[in-house]
Amino acid sequence: MQMTYLRSFRASRYCASQRPLSCILSNTIRAFAAAASSPPSKAVVYEQHGSPDGVVRVVDLPSVEIKENDVCVRMMASPINPSDINRIEGVYPVRPQVPAVAGYEGVGEVHSVGPAVNRLAVGDWVIPSPPSSGTWQTYMVKEESAWHKICKEVPMEYAATITVNPLTALRMLGDFVKLTSGDSIVQNGATSIVGQCIIQLAKINGVSSINIIRDRPGSEEVKEKTKKLGADLVYTESQLSMKNIKSLLADIPEPHIGFNCVGGDSASLVLKLLRQGGTMVTYGGMSKKPITMSTSSFIFKDLALRGFWLQKLMTGDGAIACRPMIDYLLSLVRRGELKYEMEAVPFSDFSTALDKAMGKLGSQPKQVIIF
Repeated sequence: MQMTYLRSFRASRYCASQRPLSCILSNTIRAFAAAASSPPSKAVVYEQHGSPDGVVRVVDLPSVEIKENDVCVRMMASPINPSDINRIEGVYPVRPQVPAVAGYEGVGEVHSVGPAVNRLAVGDWVIPSPPSSGTWQTYMVKEESAWHKICKEVPMEYAATITVNPLTALRMLGDFVKLTSGDSIVQNGATSIVGQCIIQLAKINGVSSINIIRDRPGSEEVKEKTKKLGADLVYTESQLSMKNIKSLLADIPEPHIGFNCVGGDSASLVLKLLRQGGTMVTYGGMSKKPITMSTSSFIFKDLALRGFWLQKLMTGDGAIACRPMIDYLLSLVRRGELKYEMEAVPFSDFSTALDKAMGKLGSQPKQVIIF
């Protein structure tokens, strides 16, 4: 991811008498920039924890001083993630103190910079790195080190959503077991953005994917959409209720690793499909039901259970280490090799986008607020 220097009268006279006009103008411009402020901002804030539709409101925030190392960014887009909902509810393990501006990731354009900023310029596209609270507002001011410059050739909604879900998929595929071409993975929550990214990133590396979706009306259509992304096998949970479910794998090898974001019975199906010595990584719990694993699975299959939390990896130097990975993911987006379903919503329709993100209007694509 400051001081204001004051010159004495004598020093000012020396500069004026001994240095050229460019020096005087430069110092004047720098002094003006150091004292500059951001434009007023419109923001989604909450003053207490609770259901988002009951505690958030859109307010006008005053200007913020832009210090010498600061960058003022005009936010262009920011998604509504499940973790954003959880932070507002007050149930997420790490959350800002209230009152707070909501949102955690997004993309913006540099509006103005402090006089000591040398890596970013007005007009650059940037994302918060590490992600940080407060992206649901029209202007943000942070130190230069807290922003990562990205390519402008990426669609805005992808730039706004690249950090949390696609990066989670990439890190999980590489952090736990060494996968090589010809291997396979299994996952539930295959239609989530993380799930969609896992399918495509696995396919790029020659790794097959076995995907579990929940039973729902139109599940056959969902299967076809998932296969078009590159999924090798897609089954509903009820299809895997048979005793010998591994017979459904055909010529795909038993998976080395499985990814669980649901919990409950769906997690048990992932465990059943894993090979001897396999690992299941849990990164979510949408069903809010516990994971149960039989004693025999521990003893005779030697299965391992692990957890993944991106925010833990994005502290300190971890965020800097992840920046090349983000650039790689954005390069895949530019080449059309990574895509996922989203719905862009203008800021004026924020309340509707929030209702969709909270599931009030049925199954909906990822909601991305356009400022």
